[in-house]
Amino acid sequence: MRIAVTGSIATDHLLTFPGRFAEQLLADRLDRVSLSFLADGLDVRRGGVAANIAFGLGVLGLRPLLVGAVGADFEPYRVWLKDHGVDTEPVRVSETLHTARFVCTTDADQNQIATFYAGAMAEAREIDLREVVARCGRPDLVLISPDDPAAMLRHTAACRELGLPFASDPSQQLARLTRDEVRELIDGAGRLFTNEYESALLCERSGLTEAEVLDRVGSWVTTHGEAGVRISAAGRAPLTVPAVQVGQVVDPTGVGDAFRAGFLAGTARGVPERYAAQLGCAVAATVLGHTGTQEYRLSRTSLAARLRAAYGPASETELSACLRGMR
Repeated sequence: MRIAVTGSIATDHLLTFPGRFAEQLLADRLDRVSLSFLADGLDVRRGGVAANIAFGLGVLGLRPLLVGAVGADFEPYRVWLKDHGVDTEPVRVSETLHTARFVCTTDADQNQIATFYAGAMAEAREIDLREVVARCGRPDLVLISPDDPAAMLRHTAACRELGLPFASDPSQQLARLTRDEVRELIDGAGRLFTNEYESALLCERSGLTEAEVLDRVGSWVTTHGEAGVRISAAGRAPLTVPAVQVGQVVDPTGVGDAFRAGFLAGTARGVPERYAAQLGCAVAATVLGHTGTQEYRLSRTSLAARLRAAYGPASETELSACLRGMR
């Protein structure tokens, strides 16, 4: 199964603040916030939602198509992704803008304050999925992840025109989207991905109830951090999968992207949703132990052991084909 992942490609600047943001915020001064946090550490890493998901899919043995826009500074990043199984041929290179930047500060409670500079990502709206299909072949699934909003809408429309199955992951861009745009992105999606907060925001932005959202999508996959994952679909009871517990969280950045990679890799190989979610949780737990979104390493042995410890031998058995397909 070939998956095309559309969305952001960025460089992450990850800072760590040893205190707590909450202790610096004054309840009666939130309309005049002016704060500076002295960070203890800085890591510059490869990132971007689409690139993170594509990297995970590549490590798990698939060869995803990465569809997004970057600057001329992308070449070393391109080599890295290709070395990890990602087809970067559809990536558009801007002649004038730098690759997007994500700057994120994490406090002692794992709360985060982040700023994203779009840069070349603004040119993603110039990418035509029909041309990508003509050059690279027809994918079996297109994941529409956070990107330039116009690009997200254009790619979704192209999927409908071409009859391409698609999944919707609006997440960080929900705050930028209008009611009609949110509805446009989710209508007809085979799967909808959000985290717990985004699920409430999506209903608020779209003006739809949870039941009305479920009438528009095949299934709704919601991550709940330490509480695991909830998969809902119209006409059936929700499926809940517990998270894989980790001893120490090093950095939560990119954990949702890692879950999506594991989940999609599982479903791409025909694994039932329960076990695909378990694989996603196991990959996500691995990422939590590393600084950066693409610095983790997966092996068949370690991943099998993590699945067996968290979910029992049946999980390892059901996911054996996925494990054998890893790079």
